[in-house]
Amino acid sequence: MTLNYLIFDASDDGEGTGTWDAMASVQAEQLPAVLAEVQAVLSWAERHSPGPRGPLDEGGAWDADEQVQTDSGWTTVTLTITGPWEWGEALVARFSAS
Repeated sequence: MTLNYLIFDASDDGEGTGTWDAMASVQAEQLPAVLAEVQAVLSWAERHSPGPRGPLDEGGAWDADEQVQTDSGWTTVTLTITGPWEWGEALVARFSAS
């Protein structure tokens, strides 16, 4: 699956951990497609987990946060994933257009 709505922006903490943020603002008819992309990314992350999911400062190996907010007919979906740099880059590569 190639992502059509979510585009990830990466940042590296310099110590091997990265954060990948993606956001999409859509109208109601596109929301199911965006949520399907979020679910596909999270499913891949769970299947290829580098360890337990949870806050990194509490012993988790990776974590994700999904936010959905609607305003004036537009819904903004934000997905943030944090984890080992190489794992996150593999996740993004898996869903990038070839």
